[in-house]
Amino acid sequence: MGFKRARDSDNFSSVETSNSPRHPFLLQRGCQFRRAVANRPAVDVHGSAVVSTRGTQKKGHNLKPKVFVTRPLPQRAIDLLAAQCAVQVHPSDSALKPPQLGEACRDVEGLLAVGVRVSEEVLSQAAKLRVVANCGVGYDNIDVAACSRRKIVVTNTPGVLTDTTADLAFALLMAAARRVVEADRFVREGHWQRWEFGMLWGADIHNKTLGIWGFGRIGQALARRGRGFDMKILYHSRRRSDETLERELEACYVDRDTLLRESDFLSLHVPMTPETHHLIGADELRLMKPSAFLINTARGKVIDEEALVTALKAKAIAGAGLDVFEHEPHLPPDLAKLENVVLLPHVGSATGETRLAMAMLAADNLLAALEGRRPPNVVNAEVFD
Repeated sequence: MGFKRARDSDNFSSVETSNSPRHPFLLQRGCQFRRAVANRPAVDVHGSAVVSTRGTQKKGHNLKPKVFVTRPLPQRAIDLLAAQCAVQVHPSDSALKPPQLGEACRDVEGLLAVGVRVSEEVLSQAAKLRVVANCGVGYDNIDVAACSRRKIVVTNTPGVLTDTTADLAFALLMAAARRVVEADRFVREGHWQRWEFGMLWGADIHNKTLGIWGFGRIGQALARRGRGFDMKILYHSRRRSDETLERELEACYVDRDTLLRESDFLSLHVPMTPETHHLIGADELRLMKPSAFLINTARGKVIDEEALVTALKAKAIAGAGLDVFEHEPHLPPDLAKLENVVLLPHVGSATGETRLAMAMLAADNLLAALEGRRPPNVVNAEVFD
């Protein structure tokens, strides 16, 4: 059997059958990965005649639970799922809209969610759904309360991306302070004609004060990196850490205003909640040093971007490094025009090793829930009460 065309309205170009050629996921970067995704056969996710990427069964046999994966994942993760489930994979590395996702989930018991919103609209069409395994540590893309009302288990993937995200936060810090992106562009555009003593001065990082707002796994990992640069570590969090950890990291707990006033670099590591929406606004920016840098690898909506653009334009703070944005992928009109900000496309966990680990952990979580076991990373523990 080969491929058959899907309906034009499906936005899928073909259907992968169980004997279709496989495209192994290689831990490659950039255009190589995009070519691999573009060459993958698509999967029909509509109606009762679904043909899964793996684990297809004949009628009358003991059917494996159906699982839908919202984006292409490393083949090892797909194989892990396919050993126990009938797996369907959306072939495009782009977000499904709610109507599409809802239709795809009509007959599935497990949803491995990668970069999609799992809303009430989606859940209302997923009568058989038992678990939503989010491939990411943050889960503000999932209506957890609606899942809990339906006794649908929600899981996430903490831990495996901690150090990778902390690496990127520190990379943003260094790039913003030392004007790395600006200097790269200066050379590429042919402006470098001679060496000059006063060219592209930045700011030192060593021996400065690193402020960390949110002292969970990633915040603590960033503190360890700061210690390697002999930085003074201040932190503020909902709960103060124990003294043993503070001594280990040489970290000092301070109140919010002290953190804002004394930090040379302020890095945000808070979850997205109603309380953290616009955590950094005009008032907070006014408290920061004119020489300070703001780093955000948490969630875009924790910063009031309009207030940040105003502060950067006025040089009220020295600069910023941002991996996340309030209305991704859209930016405020003037943000991209500013030289004193480094902008990245939400790639905090984007290394081959870490994305594979995230996919495998999400698959493990999903399988555990489908087997009736409590997954290792449950978001809504109340569903087990």
